[in-house]
Amino acid sequence: MNPLAPLHRLVWTALLAAAVAAGAWIVVPIGPVPVSLQPLFVFLAGYALGPRRGALCILLYILAGVIGLPVFAGGRSGPAQLLGPTGGYLLGFVLSAWITGLATGGHGRALTWVRGLGFGIPALIAAYVPGVFWLRHVLDTDWTRALALGLAPFLPWDCLKIVAAVACYRLLSRCRLLPGNGDAAPPGGGSCPRTG
Repeated sequence: MNPLAPLHRLVWTALLAAAVAAGAWIVVPIGPVPVSLQPLFVFLAGYALGPRRGALCILLYILAGVIGLPVFAGGRSGPAQLLGPTGGYLLGFVLSAWITGLATGGHGRALTWVRGLGFGIPALIAAYVPGVFWLRHVLDTDWTRALALGLAPFLPWDCLKIVAAVACYRLLSRCRLLPGNGDAAPPGGGSCPRTG
Protein backbone atom coordinates (compact mmCIF):
# COMPACT_ATOMS: atom_id res chain seq x y z
CA MET A 1 0.00 0.00 0.00
CA ASN A 2 1.19 3.48 -0.84
CA PRO A 3 2.22 5.19 2.44
CA LEU A 4 1.02 8.52 1.04
CA ALA A 5 -2.47 7.20 0.28
CA PRO A 6 -4.09 8.63 3.47
CA LEU A 7 -2.57 12.04 2.74
CA HIS A 8 -3.75 11.82 -0.87
CA ARG A 9 -7.32 11.12 0.31
CA LEU A 10 -7.16 13.97 2.82
CA VAL A 11 -6.03 16.39 0.13
CA TRP A 12 -8.83 15.23 -2.17
CA THR A 13 -11.39 15.65 0.64
CA ALA A 14 -10.29 19.25 1.24
CA LEU A 15 -10.07 19.96 -2.49
CA LEU A 16 -13.58 18.72 -3.19
CA ALA A 17 -15.01 20.57 -0.16
CA ALA A 18 -13.44 23.71 -1.61
CA ALA A 19 -14.92 22.89 -5.03
CA VAL A 20 -18.41 22.62 -3.48
CA ALA A 21 -17.81 26.04 -1.87
CA ALA A 22 -16.67 27.50 -5.20
CA GLY A 23 -19.76 26.05 -6.88
CA ALA A 24 -21.89 27.96 -4.38
CA TRP A 25 -20.53 31.23 -5.76
CA ILE A 26 -21.57 30.37 -9.32
CA VAL A 27 -25.30 30.99 -8.99
CA VAL A 28 -28.32 32.15 -10.92
CA PRO A 29 -30.73 33.68 -8.36
CA ILE A 30 -34.19 32.58 -9.52
CA GLY A 31 -36.00 32.51 -6.17
CA PRO A 32 -35.51 31.31 -2.61
CA VAL A 33 -33.32 28.45 -3.93
CA PRO A 34 -30.70 29.57 -6.49
CA VAL A 35 -29.30 27.48 -9.33
CA SER A 36 -25.65 26.70 -8.57
CA LEU A 37 -22.85 24.35 -9.59
CA GLN A 38 -22.72 22.78 -6.12
CA PRO A 39 -24.51 19.52 -7.04
CA LEU A 40 -21.87 18.74 -9.68
CA PHE A 41 -19.11 18.78 -7.05
CA VAL A 42 -21.27 17.03 -4.45
CA PHE A 43 -21.81 14.10 -6.84
CA LEU A 44 -18.14 14.10 -7.81
CA ALA A 45 -17.09 14.08 -4.14
CA GLY A 46 -19.04 10.88 -3.63
CA TYR A 47 -17.76 9.18 -6.77
CA ALA A 48 -14.14 10.14 -6.01
CA LEU A 49 -14.04 9.62 -2.24
CA GLY A 50 -16.56 6.85 -1.60
CA PRO A 51 -19.61 6.95 0.66
CA ARG A 52 -18.01 7.71 4.02
CA ARG A 53 -15.36 10.19 2.89
CA GLY A 54 -17.76 11.77 0.39
CA ALA A 55 -20.30 12.46 3.14
CA LEU A 56 -17.52 13.73 5.43
CA CYS A 57 -16.35 16.05 2.65
CA ILE A 58 -19.79 17.67 2.48
CA LEU A 59 -19.98 17.87 6.28
CA LEU A 60 -16.60 19.66 6.20
CA TYR A 61 -18.04 22.13 3.69
CA ILE A 62 -21.13 22.70 5.87
CA LEU A 63 -18.98 23.15 8.98
CA ALA A 64 -16.91 25.78 7.17
CA GLY A 65 -20.09 27.71 6.40
CA VAL A 66 -21.53 27.35 9.89
CA ILE A 67 -18.38 28.76 11.53
CA GLY A 68 -18.53 31.84 9.31
CA LEU A 69 -16.68 31.22 6.06
CA PRO A 70 -18.67 32.61 3.09
CA VAL A 71 -19.16 29.25 1.37
CA PHE A 72 -22.93 28.94 1.11
CA ALA A 73 -24.90 30.05 -1.97
CA GLY A 74 -24.28 33.69 -2.77
CA GLY A 75 -21.41 33.96 -0.27
CA ARG A 76 -23.59 33.56 2.80
CA SER A 77 -22.44 31.96 6.05
CA GLY A 78 -23.49 31.20 9.60
CA PRO A 79 -25.66 28.60 11.34
CA ALA A 80 -28.84 30.46 10.37
CA GLN A 81 -28.36 29.20 6.80
CA LEU A 82 -29.19 25.68 8.00
CA LEU A 83 -32.60 26.97 9.06
CA GLY A 84 -33.21 28.99 5.88
CA PRO A 85 -34.88 27.89 2.63
CA THR A 86 -31.82 25.95 1.42
CA GLY A 87 -31.10 24.14 4.71
CA GLY A 88 -32.78 20.92 3.60
CA TYR A 89 -30.68 20.77 0.47
CA LEU A 90 -27.49 21.00 2.54
CA LEU A 91 -28.56 17.91 4.49
CA GLY A 92 -29.53 16.27 1.21
CA PHE A 93 -26.06 16.93 -0.19
CA VAL A 94 -24.55 14.77 2.55
CA LEU A 95 -26.87 11.92 1.54
CA SER A 96 -26.16 12.52 -2.15
CA ALA A 97 -22.41 12.22 -1.71
CA TRP A 98 -22.87 9.05 0.32
CA ILE A 99 -25.06 7.47 -2.40
CA THR A 100 -22.79 8.35 -5.33
CA GLY A 101 -19.89 7.04 -3.26
CA LEU A 102 -21.50 3.61 -3.26
CA ALA A 103 -20.91 3.45 -7.03
CA THR A 104 -17.12 3.33 -6.65
CA GLY A 105 -16.30 2.81 -3.00
CA GLY A 106 -13.73 5.60 -3.32
CA HIS A 107 -11.02 3.30 -4.65
CA GLY A 108 -10.46 4.86 -8.07
CA ARG A 109 -12.40 2.03 -9.70
CA ALA A 110 -13.66 2.19 -13.26
CA LEU A 111 -17.14 3.66 -13.45
CA THR A 112 -19.44 2.78 -16.33
CA TRP A 113 -22.01 5.28 -17.50
CA VAL A 114 -24.84 2.95 -16.48
CA ARG A 115 -23.49 2.49 -12.95
CA GLY A 116 -22.64 6.18 -12.56
CA LEU A 117 -26.06 7.37 -13.65
CA GLY A 118 -27.75 4.51 -11.79
CA PHE A 119 -26.36 5.85 -8.51
CA GLY A 120 -26.60 9.51 -9.59
CA ILE A 121 -30.41 9.54 -9.95
CA PRO A 122 -31.08 8.28 -6.38
CA ALA A 123 -28.45 10.75 -5.15
CA LEU A 124 -30.37 13.55 -6.81
CA ILE A 125 -33.61 12.37 -5.21
CA ALA A 126 -31.81 12.29 -1.84
CA ALA A 127 -31.00 15.99 -2.24
CA TYR A 128 -34.49 16.98 -3.35
CA VAL A 129 -36.55 15.15 -0.72
CA PRO A 130 -35.24 16.94 2.38
CA GLY A 131 -34.74 20.11 0.33
CA VAL A 132 -38.34 20.41 -0.81
CA PHE A 133 -39.75 19.27 2.54
CA TRP A 134 -37.75 21.91 4.40
CA LEU A 135 -38.49 24.61 1.80
CA ARG A 136 -42.21 23.94 2.19
CA HIS A 137 -41.89 24.23 5.97
CA VAL A 138 -39.82 27.46 5.89
CA LEU A 139 -42.07 29.18 3.35
CA ASP A 140 -45.23 27.78 4.99
CA THR A 141 -46.68 26.96 1.60
CA ASP A 142 -48.43 24.10 -0.19
CA TRP A 143 -46.78 21.23 -2.03
CA THR A 144 -47.52 22.63 -5.50
CA ARG A 145 -45.65 25.85 -4.80
CA ALA A 146 -42.83 24.08 -2.95
CA LEU A 147 -42.27 21.77 -5.93
CA ALA A 148 -42.50 24.69 -8.36
CA LEU A 149 -39.88 26.64 -6.40
CA GLY A 150 -37.62 23.86 -5.17
CA LEU A 151 -37.69 21.14 -7.83
CA ALA A 152 -39.04 22.02 -11.27
CA PRO A 153 -36.48 24.72 -12.24
CA PHE A 154 -33.53 22.58 -11.18
CA LEU A 155 -34.28 19.06 -12.37
CA PRO A 156 -33.04 19.30 -15.98
CA TRP A 157 -29.83 21.11 -14.99
CA ASP A 158 -29.10 18.76 -12.11
CA CYS A 159 -29.50 15.74 -14.39
CA LEU A 160 -26.83 17.29 -16.62
CA LYS A 161 -24.63 17.78 -13.55
CA ILE A 162 -24.83 14.05 -12.83
CA VAL A 163 -23.65 13.35 -16.39
CA ALA A 164 -20.84 15.90 -15.97
CA ALA A 165 -19.78 14.38 -12.62
CA VAL A 166 -19.58 10.89 -14.13
CA ALA A 167 -17.59 12.26 -17.09
CA CYS A 168 -15.18 14.06 -14.72
CA TYR A 169 -14.72 10.92 -12.64
CA ARG A 170 -14.02 8.80 -15.71
CA LEU A 171 -11.43 11.30 -16.95
CA LEU A 172 -9.74 11.51 -13.54
CA SER A 173 -9.72 7.71 -13.31
CA ARG A 174 -8.20 7.38 -16.77
CA CYS A 175 -5.48 9.87 -15.79
CA ARG A 176 -4.88 7.98 -12.49
CA LEU A 177 -5.45 11.11 -10.42
CA LEU A 178 -8.05 9.78 -8.00
CA PRO A 179 -7.51 8.78 -4.40
CA GLY A 180 -7.24 5.03 -4.01
CA ASN A 181 -5.60 2.87 -6.62
CA GLY A 182 -6.55 5.15 -9.53
CA ASP A 183 -5.27 2.62 -12.03
CA ALA A 184 -8.50 1.27 -13.44
CA ALA A 185 -9.39 2.72 -16.80
CA PRO A 186 -13.03 2.86 -17.87
CA PRO A 187 -14.30 0.23 -20.28
CA GLY A 188 -13.31 1.01 -23.83
CA GLY A 189 -9.81 2.13 -22.84
CA GLY A 190 -8.81 5.64 -23.81
CA SER A 191 -5.96 7.76 -22.61
CA CYS A 192 -5.46 10.87 -20.56
CA PRO A 193 -5.57 14.01 -22.74
CA ARG A 194 -2.15 15.59 -23.19
CA THR A 195 -1.31 19.24 -23.60
CA GLY A 196 1.61 20.88 -25.41
